[in-house]
Amino acid sequence: MRAAAIKLYDLTVAYDRHPAIHHVSGEFAPGSLTAVVGPNGAGKSTMLKAIVGLLRPAEGRVELSGVARQDIAYLPQQADIDRGFPIAVLDAVLIGYWRRVGVLGGIDARLHARALTALEAVGLGGFAGRPVGTLSAGQFQRALFARVMLQDAPLILLDEPFAAIDARTTRDLLDLVRRWHGESRTIVTVLHDVEQVRENFPAAVLVARECLGWGPTPEVLTPENLLRARRMSEAWDDAAQVCLPGEEPALRAGAR
Repeated sequence: MRAAAIKLYDLTVAYDRHPAIHHVSGEFAPGSLTAVVGPNGAGKSTMLKAIVGLLRPAEGRVELSGVARQDIAYLPQQADIDRGFPIAVLDAVLIGYWRRVGVLGGIDARLHARALTALEAVGLGGFAGRPVGTLSAGQFQRALFARVMLQDAPLILLDEPFAAIDARTTRDLLDLVRRWHGESRTIVTVLHDVEQVRENFPAAVLVARECLGWGPTPEVLTPENLLRARRMSEAWDDAAQVCLPGEEPALRAGAR
């Protein structure tokens, strides 16, 4: 597995010129396993979308090494995925091959067998012909992880992968994340459960529209940093004056 790294240089991403993340710099090292943590609306998902190229920076840049953007395995939040499309579980998983074989490319017997093996690995053996719309949230997330397995990417971005799923599914998928980490893949995961991060992720990034900590998890997720993130969240003003180049994000009047 080739090494993949991500460097953010003074990254600002804005919606209608209001910053979602503001002047963030740091590096996700090759082979690292990192959780991105912060309050709701802190810019965690925005950071991932900027890395994968779905959002264009207002300032700064994202630099990738060891991987091209089209080769990133990106799993968005379930809420961003339409489950109403009439497709079988196996076909949904086979989409993981599309960059390799193209939209009109053929899936040979070897690739088909790998997809069935991936379904077995995530606990969905026998579900290949089921419509995705009949799956529970946990089962659907297992199918999405099987799709990621087929992409065989050196860089994996996961956005809230354990939200609204049962404890057993979370444990199984965490085991798979640890396996990917053991294969020297670079993994960045947006999470909200601080204790889950402390137990399973050696590195963390704490954001509250700006970066409040980046490094080993015990050094980043300190009570002081978490309190600061919460206070900054409470001070946000979504109707504040737009952000101009080089300015700090606007807070509610009197907030510090």
